Amino acid sequence: MQHIKKYHALGIPCPGGNIVVEGPVPPETLRTYTMHPDLDAFRRPKEQFEALVEIAGLPEGRIIAARLKDQLVGYVTFHYPDELERWSEGGMDDLIELGAIEVADEFRGLGLGKQLIKLAFEGGQLENVITFTTEYYWHWDLEKSGLTVWQYRDMMEKLMKSVDMVWFATDDPEICSHPANCLMVRIGKNVPLSSVEQFDRVRFRQRFMY
Repeated sequence: MQHIKKYHALGIPCPGGNIVVEGPVPPETLRTYTMHPDLDAFRRPKEQFEALVEIAGLPEGRIIAARLKDQLVGYVTFHYPDELERWSEGGMDDLIELGAIEVADEFRGLGLGKQLIKLAFEGGQLENVITFTTEYYWHWDLEKSGLTVWQYRDMMEKLMKSVDMVWFATDDPEICSHPANCLMVRIGKNVPLSSVEQFDRVRFRQRFMY
């Protein structure tokens, strides 16, 4: 299938200058940037930066970035689900995971997370895919945010709803392991019914629960 990538950008004023939210950013452009040292939620900044460049180079991959001059201060990733996860079992070329989303500590509170995600959907470029995200409470920065598990869950749910992602049921053991975990999904306007049905089969292995 065709993966549509339409570059968009916008500016957000901040005390240190103007933050540019842009994407999808091609790998050759991404390599000219540096990584903020606080972007370490998933792995060391240098290693995460290399992962971002790799994702940006994938046919289906896209990196939406927030940068202050040439330094990345936030990003969100989109890519196929990991082949070791159940979400890849359907072999769907129109199922895309909204993976990591991260904003450096000093730039939180500016609404960057919402702007990063909204920009990814600009121009109808994800209308031909099912976009999903899995929210696990053990990935949440509860300590720095000062939020409870349920406050953080509410914040993430509102963030995803800003691009019309909604809660979907599943019998996935990891998601079912804690009531704060959830699966959120957006079905693009041009996704065929056959793909929706295939995704339903992936969501539920125990057919009696479907």
